[in-house]
Amino acid sequence: MHIIVIGAGHVGFNLTKLLSYEKHDVVIIEKDNERFARAAEALDAHAIQGNGTSYKLLEQAGIKNADLLVAVTSNDEVNLLSALLAKKYNVGKTIARVKNHEFLHQNCPLNAEKMDIDMIIHPESETAMGAVRLLKQSAANQLIEFAEGEIVLLGIHLDRDLEILRKPLIELGMEFSEVEFRTVAIQRKETTKIPGGSDMFLPNDRIFLVVPKSKVDKAIKMFGKENQSIENIMILGGGQTGYLIARELEKDFNVKIIESNEDASIDLAERLRKSLVIKGDGLDINLLALEGIIDMDAFIAVTGEDETNIVASLMAKHLRVPKIISLINKTEYSPIIPTIGIDAYLSKQMLTVNSILKYIRRGQIVSVASIPGTPVEAIELIPKEGSKITRKKLSEAKIPKNVILGAVQRDDEVLIPMGDTQIKAGDKVVLFALPSAIHDVEKIFN
Repeated sequence: MHIIVIGAGHVGFNLTKLLSYEKHDVVIIEKDNERFARAAEALDAHAIQGNGTSYKLLEQAGIKNADLLVAVTSNDEVNLLSALLAKKYNVGKTIARVKNHEFLHQNCPLNAEKMDIDMIIHPESETAMGAVRLLKQSAANQLIEFAEGEIVLLGIHLDRDLEILRKPLIELGMEFSEVEFRTVAIQRKETTKIPGGSDMFLPNDRIFLVVPKSKVDKAIKMFGKENQSIENIMILGGGQTGYLIARELEKDFNVKIIESNEDASIDLAERLRKSLVIKGDGLDINLLALEGIIDMDAFIAVTGEDETNIVASLMAKHLRVPKIISLINKTEYSPIIPTIGIDAYLSKQMLTVNSILKYIRRGQIVSVASIPGTPVEAIELIPKEGSKITRKKLSEAKIPKNVILGAVQRDDEVLIPMGDTQIKAGDKVVLFALPSAIHDVEKIFN
């Protein structure tokens, strides 16, 4: 496909990188000098400097032949106008990122349907829902659902002195056959690998495993974890993300939300029904103590500053809050997060990229997700009738290097595929691959 991406911030940059890996013809447009220079130097894509609302610039980018335009700048108006212009050029699909939640409302005069924009994405909503899912499965560091929630990817940090350590995975699979799990990635320090049967777990590994929804509790127990009872939650940051999290959680939990801006605090207090809003500095340890942080079951840091979120999360960890979730957007921080004691983190940018990729790959590919802090992509797809993967048992099929099949949903049953499993057309297959292998995956599933 010929794809135009407008905006070379975190979202646009990472989206372009992934689409380029998959051999799409991508043009990225960026106005800012520094971001343009970074994109031009680091990406395998044609970079153009300028405003994405300029029709001359869009024509230079090949909009007359474009299949898709994705506008992901930090400016809602630029994104919406670029998408509208693309429709005037008969671009097949358009996607616009917005910060203003009003554009999602059905009665808004300029919502997606009325503007004929195929997809409007609101990163704050994606992030809030991700935080809520992690909180409700408190033993996991990461959680991604596939097949309408019937297949679950769990990220777990391995403590020392577990019986499962230093045993080949093939032995663990036989020993814990009733759990029905598949280890799809192991992150060890700064290295991530897709494991084979002879690989072993070591202390402090961050592992990712696929399990049927019905086996999640057994899997968590196997890895020395348990879901803790949660009643009291403290949220740092009263922006859109913090508000949406509080609005969802206050239905079932006791919520306190800290916001430093006075006007924003007043607005939150008026909009939230049950949450207690506190105006103050979330890095003030005396304030945290006064508001009872030691009695909290969970702490969620979602300010607009990564550094503030990290420091606040470490303070909460020091004060022994059981569950900590932090919003961290800078990809350069990803490798160190698991090593400094933060239980779970979310990346607004990567959640946005995942949502866009899921939309782009609709059809045979049902969904896609990048696993935060790793280069591994999780892909849910449905093989077509007659595709290569359906012709032989997996032991005889040529599965590409750096690819592992995690789980298969067939009708109402979830299977962990083995060598004698034969994939059928219509199955939902969840697999994991490094970006360089995705093109080969598409070949065997088409």
